[in-house]
Amino acid sequence: MNTPPRASVIIPNWNGARFLPTCLDALRRQTFSDAEVIVVDNASRDQSLQLLQQDYPEVRVVALTENRGFAGGVNAGIRAARGEILVLLNNDTEAEPGWLAALVRALDQHPEAGMAASKMRLFDRRSHIHSAGDSFRTDGLPTNRGVWQEDRGQFDREEYVFGGCGGAVAYRRRMLEEIGLLDEGFFLSCEDVDLAWRAQLAGWRCVFVPDAVVYHHLSATGGGPIASYYTGRNTIWVLAKDLPGPLWRRHWLAIVRAQLRIAWEALRAFRGEAARARLRGQLAGLLGLPRVLRQRHAVQATRRVSIEYLESILEHAQ
Repeated sequence: MNTPPRASVIIPNWNGARFLPTCLDALRRQTFSDAEVIVVDNASRDQSLQLLQQDYPEVRVVALTENRGFAGGVNAGIRAARGEILVLLNNDTEAEPGWLAALVRALDQHPEAGMAASKMRLFDRRSHIHSAGDSFRTDGLPTNRGVWQEDRGQFDREEYVFGGCGGAVAYRRRMLEEIGLLDEGFFLSCEDVDLAWRAQLAGWRCVFVPDAVVYHHLSATGGGPIASYYTGRNTIWVLAKDLPGPLWRRHWLAIVRAQLRIAWEALRAFRGEAARARLRGQLAGLLGLPRVLRQRHAVQATRRVSIEYLESILEHAQ
């Protein structure tokens, strides 16, 4: 039997045939070659499968019979993968040639890290940042570090961050075997935030790797009202499932105010489809709390780090 590759790059795809050539051609140019590429197709109706079969025979394809969302697609890819380092990559990205090598090197040099976050820049404004790793604020909102900022080297230091954007992040297989895969109940949006919380609670750190550069078409295959709905719902679920009690007691007022502010802003923009979707998402988040709270006990039981440590990795809201 062939020796397993060191890394597996997992690309969830849903009707992304127009983006796949740019993404996969960039992977062909990677300087790190000990890797397999897996595209998980979420029952696309475009020419994605034909394109992969005809033009990218080296790619392993996992064809699902239904759209299982980002979380379900990624999990199917992880279960099929053979690498010890599992790298998630959006289909609407273009990775620089040294991207994968930088992620693998960072995990090799930081055995305490179970996650490595890429530097993501905007595809059409390549001097501007989409994410320099993820943050989580004391008002309960996840954020992308450096979002919309011009990249002038302010994020060129390798350092620990809260988590990595699921559009371009590497996970250590051993960590996922311990804490579990993405929560498929989230379907889309914040599943990476939930996983980062579970990893941090269990004592796994995330290292931001500034040399791992990826260009990203922002929300090209999953934006608009769909993303607004799932972000509204899943942000509430992350808070209910992952935030330890002592942090809730310290920051509950800021968390509640942030959710009320989001709801008020959506009401003011109610004619907009995305605003209405955000409100529906918040309502669905509240209605879904019984299921999420049943998960909470198991998640909190895995905590091996102090509340002081967790407080230190949060970004204090202004």
